[in-house]
Amino acid sequence: MLLWYNKVMKTVENKGFLANNKTEYEVDFFKDKVEKLEDENQLLNSENQVLKHTIEEQEAKLKYYEEQLRLNAEKKYSPSSEKNPDQLSLFNEAEIESVKNQMEIDLEKITYNRRKGKTKSRKTYDDLPIVEVKYVLDDDELDCPTCGGKLHEMKVETRKELVIVPAEVKVKHIHRQYYACRTCDNKGTTGTIVAAPVPNAVLPKSLVSPSLLAFIMDKKYREAMPLYRQEKGFENLGIDIPRQNMGSWIIKGAEIWLKPLFERMNYYLLQEDIIHADETTLQVIDEKDNKKNYMWYYGSSKSSDKHISIFDYQKSRSANHPKKFLGNYNGYLQTDGYAGYNKLKVKHLACMAHARRKFDEALKAAPKDADISKTKSKKALKYFSNIYKYEKVFKADNLDFNEIYAKRLEFTKPILEEFHEWLLAESKKTLPKSLLGKAITYSLKQWDKLIVFLEDGRLLPDNNHAERAIKNFVIGRKNWLFSKSSKGATASGIIYSIVETAKANNLNVFKYLTYLFEELPNIDLEDFNQLDALLPWKETIPNEILLMPKNSK
Repeated sequence: MLLWYNKVMKTVENKGFLANNKTEYEVDFFKDKVEKLEDENQLLNSENQVLKHTIEEQEAKLKYYEEQLRLNAEKKYSPSSEKNPDQLSLFNEAEIESVKNQMEIDLEKITYNRRKGKTKSRKTYDDLPIVEVKYVLDDDELDCPTCGGKLHEMKVETRKELVIVPAEVKVKHIHRQYYACRTCDNKGTTGTIVAAPVPNAVLPKSLVSPSLLAFIMDKKYREAMPLYRQEKGFENLGIDIPRQNMGSWIIKGAEIWLKPLFERMNYYLLQEDIIHADETTLQVIDEKDNKKNYMWYYGSSKSSDKHISIFDYQKSRSANHPKKFLGNYNGYLQTDGYAGYNKLKVKHLACMAHARRKFDEALKAAPKDADISKTKSKKALKYFSNIYKYEKVFKADNLDFNEIYAKRLEFTKPILEEFHEWLLAESKKTLPKSLLGKAITYSLKQWDKLIVFLEDGRLLPDNNHAERAIKNFVIGRKNWLFSKSSKGATASGIIYSIVETAKANNLNVFKYLTYLFEELPNIDLEDFNQLDALLPWKETIPNEILLMPKNSK
C-alpha cells in the first residue's frame, strides 16, 4: 500500500500537479484514501489471524474427538494389554484350566532346579477332617474262587477323594440351668439363685447365631452375593429369612461388635511408615444432596507384617476426608495422583502405572498413519517397560529392601533421568491438548512424586497394591449396585475392612467372622488388650481359622 502511495505521489510531482491549490487538494484526497485502505488492510489481517486461530482450535478439537473415538473403540472391541492374562471366559474356563494344569506340570519338570517361591496352593490336606471308608469281603466270601482255599489279607489300596458336604441349617437350643439353695429357703432368708454361665447372644432377642451372621456377611462381602439371592438360597435350605432382616442384622453386627475392632485397625494403620490410598464411587439412595458418594480405601504396604485394609465411607470426594482420616500422619502416602491428597503433610508417591496408562491410551488412539505420534508413545512405554523389567528381576532374586534400594539407584535411576529429559524435550514439540501431549504433561507434573520410590526399597513404583485391594468392593458394587442409607454404607465399609484384612492375613473369612461374633460379645470392648488379641494378624488367632494352618507344609 505504501509503495502504491509513493508511486502516485511521484507521478503528481513529475506532472506539476502541486502548482495550485486544486492539486494539493487532490493529493490530500489520495493520502486519506491510502490511510483508509491501510486501516482496512490491518483489520482484514486481524480478522484473518482470528480465523486461523479458530481453525487451529477446531482442528485440535477434531483430532481430540477422533482420538477419543479410536480409544473407546479400542477399549470396547480389542483385548486390553493391561488385562490380567489369567482372566477366563465363563464358558470355556474348564477347558482352559485343564490345559493350563498340564502345561504347568511340564514347566515344573523343566525348571525343577530353579528356586521356588512361596505359594499358597496346597500340596496335602492333612489338616482336613478324614472320613475312613473300608471295603472288605464278608467271611463267607473269603473262599478262593480258583481252589476253594481261604483268602488272607495281602495289601490295602487307598485312593483319596475330596467330599463336599452341602450347607445345612440346624436349630440350636441353648438351655441355661438355674439353681436355688434349699438351706437358705429353710432359714427363711432371701433365696439364693445361681445360674450356669452362658455366652452372651450376638444379637439378643433374635434367632441369629454367630455362624448365621458370619455366613450372611461372608456371602455378601466376600462372594459379592446380594441379600435377595441369599434369601432365595435360604429358601432352598427350607427356611424363611427376609432380606430386610438380614440387612438389619448386618448393620447391627457391624455397629455393635465390629466397629471397635475396625477402630483398632485404624489405629495400627496410622503407625505404619507406608500407606496406600485410593477411592471409588458408591451410590447411596438416601444421600439426595450428593449424586456421587465415595468409598475411600487406606491400606498398609506389601512390605508390612500387618496387612491392613480400611474402607471409609464418605459423602463426597472432598480433600477434607483424607485429611480427617490421616490426621497428623507424616509417613509415605502412595496415591493415583488425585489432587485431593496434596494438602496432606506426607511424603507423597504418585503411581507409575497411571502415568504409563496415559501413554498406552495415546498409542491406541493414534491414527494408523500417525507414525510420529505412535513412535513417541512407544518410546515412552519402553521407558516404563525397562523400569518394570528391573522390578521383576529384583523380586525374582529375592533381594532384601536394602539391596533393592541400591539396585534401583544403579539401574532404575539412570532410566528415569533419561526419561525425564525426553519428556522435557517432547513437551515443546507436542500439541498439549492431544492425548500424547496430556500424557507428557501429566508425567511432568507428577514427576517429583513418581521418583520418590527410589528413596526406600520398601516403596513400590505404582499404586496397584491399593487397586487390587479395592477390586473386591468394586465387584460387589456391580452386584448390589447401591446402598440404601449412609448407615448401611458405613456398615459396609466396616465389614469390608474386616473381610479384606482377614483375606490379606490368610484367614478363612467365614470362620474368622464366626470366631469374632463368639468372642466380642463376651469381652470388655474398652480393653484394648482383649480387642488386639482378635486382630487378624495376631498369633492368638486359632490355628483352625488359618487357610494354611501353622503346622501344615
